[in-house]
Amino acid sequence: MAEKDFVFKGKAHLFGDNVDTDCIIPARYLDTVDPDELASHCMEDLDQDFLKKLSRGDIVVAGENFGCGSSREHAPLAIKASGVSCVIASSFARIFFRNAINIGLPILEVEDAPKHIKSGDTVEVDLGTGIVINETSGSRFTAAPFPPFMQDIINAGGLINRVKRKLSG
Repeated sequence: MAEKDFVFKGKAHLFGDNVDTDCIIPARYLDTVDPDELASHCMEDLDQDFLKKLSRGDIVVAGENFGCGSSREHAPLAIKASGVSCVIASSFARIFFRNAINIGLPILEVEDAPKHIKSGDTVEVDLGTGIVINETSGSRFTAAPFPPFMQDIINAGGLINRVKRKLSG
């Protein structure tokens, strides 16, 4: 896997602490698992214009405990399907963290990043090295990079795709 596969660059969309799964994808839309339908409602209760402001490849930046609440896989799926390339947060709820990796949504814990990144800043994230650069302000952050097996899951587009690849190879 090439290192460039794990470099993302986009505009930051800033959210606060304790963004729960019901804020990411409201429960009233959980009657589907269609990624496009879920994406069409991503973050709408927090920011009605989120999808209008979002460009494919943009990055969500949030505070503590991102993805808390219910253990629904719909939440990371809605984020990924909306075109967000990566989520950076001070911390993630444990089940959200695992669900995100399982569906191939790149996430990175960077404790101080939300304090130094504003909505609209251009951010570059290298999951392979754990380096996050706010190109707008020049701020630079370092987080623990993903171990190779997790990089492989993300690169495959999720755990199921990785298993299929391993079984067919």
